Amino acid sequence: MRNTRTVSARRAGAATLGLGLIAGASLLMAPSASSHGYTDSPISRQKLCANRTVANCGQIQWEPQSVEGLKGFPAAGPADGKICAGGNGQFAELDDPRAGAWPTTRLTSGQNFTFRWQFTANHSTTDFKYYVTKNGWDPSKPLTRASLESQPFLTIAYNGARPPMTFSHQGALPSGKTGRHLILAVWTINDTANAFYACSDVQF
Repeated sequence: MRNTRTVSARRAGAATLGLGLIAGASLLMAPSASSHGYTDSPISRQKLCANRTVANCGQIQWEPQSVEGLKGFPAAGPADGKICAGGNGQFAELDDPRAGAWPTTRLTSGQNFTFRWQFTANHSTTDFKYYVTKNGWDPSKPLTRASLESQPFLTIAYNGARPPMTFSHQGALPSGKTGRHLILAVWTINDTANAFYACSDVQF
């Protein structure tokens, strides 16, 4: 005669193990709640989504700080057409140009501007770099390297230090720009292989 108490115990143990494996897998797949940062001046696409200013944003509306990809841009990093999402397929809504209809921040070409980052984890930092689209770029298409000026218009070296949780700095905006453009901000982490990416639609 089988011992029903032993069989029940074994089944309970197997169920507990199964639940443990599922929970463990969920933890491995879930993004870290402590990571990492985004720009809100000029406001980035991910922050517009988080503010619900823009609808149909998918997962990024819950974690605007998580647009993380490989560093080394433009020689490395996210593939063309996937730059605004940092190469993350789950944030593909950020790469969608929405026919050039993303809300814009009004800027004046050539003047100083205060750039601002909000961090949920202020990592050791190499630098912050800012790129702008070329004159004549097509805002109805996803961002590519060929759409951007080849050199950043502003670089803020940080030499491995950790910025404050809200980090602001001033820099000159690119000159000779009019109309709709896109600014790509790249925050390069000093002690990992990654960087964080933020696309801001602007109107000069």
